[in-house]
Amino acid sequence: MEADIFEYHKEEEPVDIETFSGGKQKLIQPTSLNDPKLEKLKEVLVCWINSTLKPEHIVVQSLEEDLYDGLVLHHLLSMLAGVKLSVEEMALTSTAQIRKLEVILEELDKRLGLQDGREIKWNVKLIHNKDPLATIHLLVAMVRCFKPDLDLPPNVKVDIVVVEVTKNGIKTEVQTEILTEARDAGSDSQGNTEREDPIEELLKLEPHKVNTVKKAILHFVNQKMSTMGLHVADMDKQFADGVILLLLIGQLEGFFIPLHDFNLTPVSPSEMLHNVTLALDLLHDSGLKMSTVDPQDIVSQDVTATLKILYALFKKHRGK
Repeated sequence: MEADIFEYHKEEEPVDIETFSGGKQKLIQPTSLNDPKLEKLKEVLVCWINSTLKPEHIVVQSLEEDLYDGLVLHHLLSMLAGVKLSVEEMALTSTAQIRKLEVILEELDKRLGLQDGREIKWNVKLIHNKDPLATIHLLVAMVRCFKPDLDLPPNVKVDIVVVEVTKNGIKTEVQTEILTEARDAGSDSQGNTEREDPIEELLKLEPHKVNTVKKAILHFVNQKMSTMGLHVADMDKQFADGVILLLLIGQLEGFFIPLHDFNLTPVSPSEMLHNVTLALDLLHDSGLKMSTVDPQDIVSQDVTATLKILYALFKKHRGK
């Protein structure tokens, strides 16, 4: 199957009141659209979809724009649950897309255990109309079911306006919609506190304790890189261009990375970003459990981001 690259159009469509006459429509408040937590959640979901569908050569850029026709959801269901549905591969007309979504969502709702009378926050019409709330709710439910170890940003909420058209006019109400729960929400045990990333917790300690851990990780790195004649002296800076990081990953994970796949002597930020992005893709493909890291943070020499990656590798490969 050839690559399907979806274009992202950011044009805002006017709200057509007639489309939800007699019912309710939820609209995200403009102030919530730029919420960093919401942006991070969408970014994590896009990365998850793209890594899952990488073997299918499908690339998603926008959750709303790229999922409405059913193609991406069809392939996700196939990859995650091994389900083969009798639907057309490319649904080009609106009628065909809706028919395809009906089949896909019916199967998905079964797999997600949402046919027991509980409120479902998405439906065919909402997904096909590119409703952002419904699309995100569906994807979060799929992550919880099929990829529960994926680290979604916790406690993501948005302010919404609920618009209801009645025979007496238009009623509006402002509400808060929860997209992801707090980290430990849903646990039956009492006294749970939100679990932080171990590196985030580490950096709150006294400087000498932080340095002790950094030295242990640095010793581990140099031990593994010594066979290649490489030595890391400055953990904060030497991983920024992605070269040593790629070589370390190849050494630890047994990857052979062709030299033409990355820039061995990067000179520009874009070349460095390419290297780091490739490194994170390889780690994700290997199933390494780690917190979500933005490649740009590594290039920018963010010590927290760099430590998160190295700690995850250290934890997995120490003693081997």
